[in-house]
Amino acid sequence: MRPAHDSLHGLALGDAFGDRWFQLTPGEADVELTGRRVRPAPWHWTDDTAMALVLFRHLTAHGEVRPDLLAAEFALEYTVDPGRKYGPSMHQVLRQIDAGADWRAVTSEMFGGQGSYGNGAAMRVAPLGAWFADDLGRVVEQARLSTLVTHFNPEAVAGAVAVAVAAALAVRGRGGAAPERADFLAEVAGWLPESEVRSGLRIAARFPAGTSVRHASVVLGSGLRISAPDTVPFALWCAAGELDDLPEAIWCTLGGWGDMDTTCAIAAGVVAARTGLGQVPAGWWRAVEELPGQSRELPNTIR
Repeated sequence: MRPAHDSLHGLALGDAFGDRWFQLTPGEADVELTGRRVRPAPWHWTDDTAMALVLFRHLTAHGEVRPDLLAAEFALEYTVDPGRKYGPSMHQVLRQIDAGADWRAVTSEMFGGQGSYGNGAAMRVAPLGAWFADDLGRVVEQARLSTLVTHFNPEAVAGAVAVAVAAALAVRGRGGAAPERADFLAEVAGWLPESEVRSGLRIAARFPAGTSVRHASVVLGSGLRISAPDTVPFALWCAAGELDDLPEAIWCTLGGWGDMDTTCAIAAGVVAARTGLGQVPAGWWRAVEELPGQSRELPNTIR
């Protein structure tokens, strides 16, 4: 459970860190990033963390994803605190579920029957991957189930499975040498069905050493379309290159701009599953909004 706890806190850190940069103009953001100047506190997390918290609590209570219950829990969290920057389609989905509609009908009817292929399932799922890390087959199935309650589209499922598998692999590598970026991405891709997400990961795995963050974000996308294919390959490329350094993974991911709260949440959730939280600067931790019901105890190595 500790790796899942670390992943959750890493996800929240990345989410809150990235969200604060939306307040800057592009020119201001470039200057601040070049100087590695963190944004002033407080750093509030968004729907990425709100939904990850629901999922983590659900796993704590049930030990597995029970879709009917999880859908109701997501909807309840939304009604209690709807101001966490939920995407437009999620407002619609969660309101209907809270009103008593069957989540299967709601999610499958979105976007003309195609379902949402947004990044909302991928952004919350890293702790689930860490939770089931000892069984990658179960990681895939549990990530799929956790996705369908809000995102019916196969690309959304592929994106969530990719992030969950990446987090599980990060946990399984704890204490050992980090794999090469290309090998890590190829292994994640190998667990996915044919999809745009899988294609993006394969492209990312073939980038030569020294590829810049800006180039990667242009080729892969960095969440500007708010879709799983436009978000997950880039976020995992960043994570895979910094598997031993949580703060650096967040800085790297931020440099792609785009959907910064979500890309940083994904990358940080994956890397924290491997590193834990001991690398987090104390100032960062003090700036981040606390997670309700979660311990703030961190290793003594925090600086």
